[in-house]
Amino acid sequence: MDRARDRASAAVSFFLFVLSISVDAAGPAPGTPLHSLAGSPHLVLPLVLSRANSTRRSPGSRRFLSRQFSANARMRLYDDLLTNGCASLPSVLSSYYTTRLFIGSPPQKFALIVDSGSTVTYVPCSTCEQCGNHQDPRFQPDLSSTYEPVKCNVACTCDQDQKQCTYERQYAEMSSSTGVLGEDLISFGTESELKPQRATFGCENSETGDLFSQHADGIIGLGRGPLSLMDQLVEKGVIGDSFSLCYGGMDIGGGTMVLGEITPPTDMVFSRSDPVRSAYYNIELKGIYVDGRPLQIDSRVFDGRHGTVLDSGTTYAYLPEEAFIAFQDAILSKLQSLKQIPGPDPNYKDICFSGAGSDVSQLSNIFPKVDMVFGNGEKLTLSPENYLFRHSKVSGGYCLGVFQNGRDQTTLLGGIVVRNTLVTYDRQNERIGFWKTNCSELWERLHVGGAPSPAPSQSTNSTIFDSPAPSPSVLPDQFKIGLIAFEMSLNITYADLLPHTMELAVLIANELGIDTNQVHLVNIMSEGNTTRLRWEIFPNGSSNYFSSSAATNIISRLTEHQVHLPENFGSYQLVGWNVEPPSRRTWWGKHAVAVIAGISLVILLSFSTFFVWHFWRQRKGFNAYRSVDAPVPEQELQPL
Repeated sequence: MDRARDRASAAVSFFLFVLSISVDAAGPAPGTPLHSLAGSPHLVLPLVLSRANSTRRSPGSRRFLSRQFSANARMRLYDDLLTNGCASLPSVLSSYYTTRLFIGSPPQKFALIVDSGSTVTYVPCSTCEQCGNHQDPRFQPDLSSTYEPVKCNVACTCDQDQKQCTYERQYAEMSSSTGVLGEDLISFGTESELKPQRATFGCENSETGDLFSQHADGIIGLGRGPLSLMDQLVEKGVIGDSFSLCYGGMDIGGGTMVLGEITPPTDMVFSRSDPVRSAYYNIELKGIYVDGRPLQIDSRVFDGRHGTVLDSGTTYAYLPEEAFIAFQDAILSKLQSLKQIPGPDPNYKDICFSGAGSDVSQLSNIFPKVDMVFGNGEKLTLSPENYLFRHSKVSGGYCLGVFQNGRDQTTLLGGIVVRNTLVTYDRQNERIGFWKTNCSELWERLHVGGAPSPAPSQSTNSTIFDSPAPSPSVLPDQFKIGLIAFEMSLNITYADLLPHTMELAVLIANELGIDTNQVHLVNIMSEGNTTRLRWEIFPNGSSNYFSSSAATNIISRLTEHQVHLPENFGSYQLVGWNVEPPSRRTWWGKHAVAVIAGISLVILLSFSTFFVWHFWRQRKGFNAYRSVDAPVPEQELQPL
């Protein structure tokens, strides 16, 4: 379970033994050991700091300062959780964000976990003897005309045959990845401006633990280190030394990743990030305010051990004991009107509340705002979705997504803290920027209506924001969608599936990040050993159409094969899908059938009631008691 990994790893105090001797494609500086400190692929950032391996570059020695970069890699993000929040659910609801990367010629597609705490990008190799069943087929070097192995040399650990360099990663939650290093063309998708680039990556031959069971194929490493994809692209001079991530919110997931420089919004707030303080991305956190009042703790508590670390691969936030207790007490003091309830997982004593309602936009009226103040005096305001996750078993229930980091004095901020926040890792200027926005709709500003990428700009930075104002919540009228329909074929017989159609509807709703009442089964038919189903998805609530972000999210999950079903439903294939505009019928037109049916039912019940009453009266009259002397009407005698 993801939560188990998350907490267990934090309790280990980030100490782990990482065996990694690897080589940079461009070759390391003489005498420099190439030990990479890998972060947890899902949840935990191991912080083993080695001054000898620091990748610090002083401002005066940075390269490419005078170059202008006309392109960057703009890529969609997909999430399998954080919509439902609870990481103690089965692994089918995993808590990470992935992007699509293409390796080889012709390109082979992979879904890779975005991890700013990892320094190596790796995928399962066709030669892997111990790899799990992941989303996509394994990488086949023999099918790529541009693949080359990284040959054994004095700067790397070599395989048994002393022919190829190898890598090894071991993580705190007892998972591991080992394999060989190769070099090939890496592509970033048709919607990216950046052309394919040769880069070194890991080709897995073995994986254990959570790496083996996860649905994603592998890891895309964005940390600091010679094997980091970011470092390789910067070293080639094809992008600026910066990247940005934008994670979706509690209800609508997805998001955007940009490798390369962007022009920051004018009101983006920054914190210094010292590459010497930690080998990983850190910020100078000086204080936390709850509902406008500071926690009564020494600001130095956030600078203990490894300081305050920002990690895209971690799900929740972890504070040192003193800071956590103060934060917990401050939150509880503001929520006395809500009822505390047990958490979704009995193995953990989560702090949860009920009665807050299901509308995320209204949570700020109930839960207090939280401010994080940086060393330069700037502050980042957190909304409730930045420190809460949904209770998976109680409607309108929420749990605190901030936990105590064992006895470790490190402050670890995971993805929950930066929901709907554009985070720019400006490595060139040793700072990290934060800007509150709608990350699910940010992609529309990059590619409105799925249009091709704009022509490369001649400026130093790529501008994706015309203004800091939020983008429209819906597409123009001609793009409004009132219904999304799709057909799927399941590798299961009609008889076996029929009793479980309601369960299937719930699973599909969860995978698409929508409410169950939005999913309607309109047709089901048997096709031998398979079953074909047609589903229709309607907008939530009283709305007549989907918001552009909601429609985009649903369609992308369908077409990108992001609906993951348990094995008992067999494999499925998306047969086709289509969208329909909002219905222009009046209220009477929409509900005429229901109204007529209701009236007919009332009439039928009325006639039935009258008939029963009349029959009862007749029986009562026929069997009524009459005395012997009672007068009776004369009757005509019939002839004998």
